[in-house]
Amino acid sequence: MATKIRLARHGKKGKPFYHIVTADARAPRDGKYIERIGSYNPNTNPATIEFNFDRALHWVSVGAQPTDTVRAMLSYRGVLYKNHLLNGVKKGALTEAQVEEKFNKWLEDKAGKIDSKVESLEKDAKSAYEKAIALEKEKSNARAAVIAEANQAAEAAAAAETQEAEAATEETATEEVATEEAPKVEAATEETPKAEEAKEENKSEEETKEK
Repeated sequence: MATKIRLARHGKKGKPFYHIVTADARAPRDGKYIERIGSYNPNTNPATIEFNFDRALHWVSVGAQPTDTVRAMLSYRGVLYKNHLLNGVKKGALTEAQVEEKFNKWLEDKAGKIDSKVESLEKDAKSAYEKAIALEKEKSNARAAVIAEANQAAEAAAAAETQEAEAATEETATEEVATEEAPKVEAATEETPKAEEAKEENKSEEETKEK
């Protein structure tokens, strides 16, 4: 029986979640399977891959053919490399001690690459966050500048209106003062002929007494 190692889809629409299974090559993609050996979650960054290393190695060693996607996962976790080393033992090219030594070194190098990638992702996320904060601060400062400019314009307009009102009040007061003083001048002007008539009468009386 031809056996394949492939993905069986589960999860919600738009958020798929996969089981890594071994199944008859003739079975439907999401149909009956022989054994579930792991899971794959592409919704995380980086994607989460979990499987039973020994069982995956067993199925690869007995000839199960992984799909392209699963092959990439098995290669990423070292299953294919470990199977390659074990084939070297079968051929007499390597000893089991050499296999373990080589594989452990590969795991250390792989772990370093994974840590470097995670650190790079965290650094990129932090940089993106700082850029977003800086952009938001810039927008906030721009809004504050516009508001301050609008307030200054409003204050200037209010000051101009106050000055105009004060000027109008002073002009009105000046006109009222001028209006109040005008009758006094007229009164003085009217009294002057009367004073002259009184002088003429006094003069006539004096002349009459002299005669």
